[in-house]
Amino acid sequence: MMLDRFYPIFDHADWLRRMLPLGVKLVQLRIKDQPDAVVRDQIAQSRDLCRAHGAVLVVNDFWQHAIEAGCEWIHLGQEDLDAADLNAIRKAGLKLGVSTHDDDELERVLSMGPDYVALGPVYPTILKKMKWEQQGLPRVTEWKARVGDIPLIGIGGMSVARAPSALQAGADIISVVTDITLNADPETRVREWIEVTR
Repeated sequence: MMLDRFYPIFDHADWLRRMLPLGVKLVQLRIKDQPDAVVRDQIAQSRDLCRAHGAVLVVNDFWQHAIEAGCEWIHLGQEDLDAADLNAIRKAGLKLGVSTHDDDELERVLSMGPDYVALGPVYPTILKKMKWEQQGLPRVTEWKARVGDIPLIGIGGMSVARAPSALQAGADIISVVTDITLNADPETRVREWIEVTR
């Protein structure tokens, strides 16, 4: 199946309640520092919301919970990969998206046969303190040539204005966090994103 080109990331099911009715079709639930019961409940709520709206839910990190909840997609960062049981993930039929930042990480991930590869940060980002300042658009083009048919996601410092350049450079999908969650009018911003990516 084709994934949508707009891929927002949220930390709570309440965001999905607000944004899915606007037409979001691909969304990541990224929960940090919450007790296990909250994580399970959030994944279950998000799964049901996405099913009701015909959207794809990607669960960040919590692959065991994703399997238990009958989810279809998991996203793993590089640190998560070290601890994850890839055989169990594959056996459960989960599709796998992975973050990459440099050549070594990309080589490692490509050997796993991922269902998408994320490259970041394309632009400077306020979200995470990273040892990678910014990758830039030429790196997006290079990565796309290397991943071939695997969908490439550009993330980091993304804005509606920057989206067309990133897509032209080779990104198949644009992922965004703070441009929506810190926006004074997140609903309007999501509508703008949907317009620019479709």
